Amino acid sequence: MDNEKRIAKLKEKDYQKYFGVTKETFAIMYKILDEKYQEEHKWGGRPSVLSVLDKLVIFLQYYREYRTMEHIAFDYNTNKSTVCDAIHWAEETLIKNTVFHLPSRKKVINGKPIKEAAVDVTETEIECPKKNKRNTTQARKEGTH
Repeated sequence: MDNEKRIAKLKEKDYQKYFGVTKETFAIMYKILDEKYQEEHKWGGRPSVLSVLDKLVIFLQYYREYRTMEHIAFDYNTNKSTVCDAIHWAEETLIKNTVFHLPSRKKVINGKPIKEAAVDVTETEIECPKKNKRNTTQARKEGTH
């Protein structure tokens, strides 16, 4: 998938439709991620299978469309762990940057109103205790001798 050519053809109104952010926000996100990537690889190192643009698109697709990592990995001809790493890297990098960092509750109450906020609403699995003899009460069997 060549995202550079595809994204270059997009109109400004299509960014909101496909990525859930404006073209300006997309450009800011890309700039932050690219700077971080250049900083991490300034002394060399193994290049990533996915470009910075691919990582950003994967990150936005994952949260916008709720696609599974397996489906995204299939589209990019890579494995699930690479997609997972890309999503976590982009998420952590953007959260650490002050541009996309939400202010504390005290600052919100005392000052400026928030214009935009991102909320993770994905479902999480709840672990139920496994049944075994120790935590299961057995009923008495009466009438058997």
